[in-house]
Amino acid sequence: MTRLSRLTYRNLLILVHDLLATVVALFAAFYIRFEGLSSFWDRVPLLLHILPYFIAFSFVVFYASNLMTTKWRFISLPDALNIVRVATILTVALLVLDYIIVAPNVRGTFFFGKVTIVLYWFLEISGLSALRFAYRYFRYTRVRYHAKAEDAAPALLIGRTADAEVVLRGIESGAVKRIWPVGILSPSIADRGQLIRNVPVLGGFDDIEDVAADFARRGKPIARVLMAPSAFDPDFHPETLLMRARRLRLIVSRLPSLESGDAPRLAPVAVEDLLLRPSEKIDYGRLEALVRGKAVVVTGGGGSIGAEICHRAVTFGAARLLVIENSEPALYAITEALAAGDEGGATVEGRIADIRDRERVFRLIAEFKPDLVFHAAALKHVPILERDWSEGVKTNIFGSINVADAAVAAGAEAMVMISTDKAIEPVSMLGLTKRFAEMYCQALDHELAERPAGRPPMRLISVRFGNVLASNGSVVPKFKAQIEAGGPVTVTHPDMVRYFMTIREACDLVITASSHALAPERPGVSVYVLNMGQPVRIVELAERMIRLSGLQPGYDIEIVFSGIRPGERLNEILFASEEPPVEIGLAGIMAAKPNEPPMQTLRKWIAGLDQAIERDDPVTIKAILKDAVPEFGSSAA
Repeated sequence: MTRLSRLTYRNLLILVHDLLATVVALFAAFYIRFEGLSSFWDRVPLLLHILPYFIAFSFVVFYASNLMTTKWRFISLPDALNIVRVATILTVALLVLDYIIVAPNVRGTFFFGKVTIVLYWFLEISGLSALRFAYRYFRYTRVRYHAKAEDAAPALLIGRTADAEVVLRGIESGAVKRIWPVGILSPSIADRGQLIRNVPVLGGFDDIEDVAADFARRGKPIARVLMAPSAFDPDFHPETLLMRARRLRLIVSRLPSLESGDAPRLAPVAVEDLLLRPSEKIDYGRLEALVRGKAVVVTGGGGSIGAEICHRAVTFGAARLLVIENSEPALYAITEALAAGDEGGATVEGRIADIRDRERVFRLIAEFKPDLVFHAAALKHVPILERDWSEGVKTNIFGSINVADAAVAAGAEAMVMISTDKAIEPVSMLGLTKRFAEMYCQALDHELAERPAGRPPMRLISVRFGNVLASNGSVVPKFKAQIEAGGPVTVTHPDMVRYFMTIREACDLVITASSHALAPERPGVSVYVLNMGQPVRIVELAERMIRLSGLQPGYDIEIVFSGIRPGERLNEILFASEEPPVEIGLAGIMAAKPNEPPMQTLRKWIAGLDQAIERDDPVTIKAILKDAVPEFGSSAA
């Protein structure tokens, strides 16, 4: 289908308007230049002769410049510059016509003349612009009128003026509704007293109480606060600002993103907004190139990480998706969410299975014939695995082995295991079992690479990262519940430190790591580590969450220390002392080269573990695991 065939009735009306404006500008320029002179009427016959050709040329210029497909409601500076460009092209065309064609070949003298051509340029710009900007102003005033008529909430915008300007545009266009901006609080002193799209900058962040009190005295109380992304800069102490706003009983909202190009969307302020460094820049084209048209399996697809990988796989164009999950409610929830979403057109299938069941895992994956397998299923709660560590061995070690072997047997391109930073010099059964599973994937990846050349060998990789905010079992929902109950908030130790990132960023980086592993030139690494930024003290996280609720730590809500639990350590590490980091040229991702025992040794350990699990022999199991991972120092019994 050509662009011309896609023109709508509205586009044709715009075309008629622009052509009429061009004709009027041309005749008006002649009339102004030659008014009262007989030469004006002498020129009309030739002008009428030239006019059809000039109109046809104008149509080509309008079409090539997309002038008739630009929506008038959103006309802006780039559109105004486009009008100037179009008028300049038409003016140059008249100049060429007059100086090269008409003057030497028809009249022997200039037909238009320089003054007429300059007049035409100004009149053409005015004719093309006037109605457009008049319509834009009409829509602008109508939106403002409706915003007031619909009892829009008086709101303060908080953030840098560049962010505030984007919000104001969203309000003017109707994308952000039921909000009426009455002022802006900016961190820049230079902005004070300025107007941004006719909204005054009333002060800095510390002036929120004074500004709210001033509006209340005038009988126009502020009802809402809108925080732009720049307001969450740690230097501005956003949790303190939130606490003050909520003490004023103001509804606080945020704008999740101003860089995506989408219309601004308001959302509640979440704890993630207070914690995180700027997310890594993700090459979404790279991820789409990896996933589009592929068949993808996600184990543990009902969990926090697994569910997000499912959503991202569909978003990036997977043709088919198999969700393997052993929890019926979780499986139902994720399949319903995928069916209700509009991310893509993938065929989604959900199957109940336990990854410990080797035969069923093999059968499901073989029938599905996947290209990519993301293994997110695991037991992950540290204190629980310290008590029931044998279950961790069954799921995190044998379950991972089952998934890896099934992926190889089904001919997948890659199997990606979600690991943890706790696998580095592990002190817990979670870290230990994940490290053992990493070693198996490493050895199998190495073994496949040494097979006779044919099709590119399958890749088996592991991706390590730390805690994910708001995931199942994380401290964030626990702290929220404790705050809602009136406290106290329990923290294990005042010096406890952890790395945090959002689920979305973690999953996007996992897929990015997968694309690196599948590069045409096979990388020499199979364990990837996500850049987690700066660690966060858990007690500071608790304090920020309390302030986020509009309360004062130690006054409204107490924080108590319950003591370090079995399997925990104060500080997580990203690389072991004997596995130096490897730069791979991707933002947010590095690689590690940990110890890689040969597959023959691993199979002996696996056989011994299998027999010990059958006999319920904890002494032998611990001895085998200690032999496999000598740096292990768990307190598990």
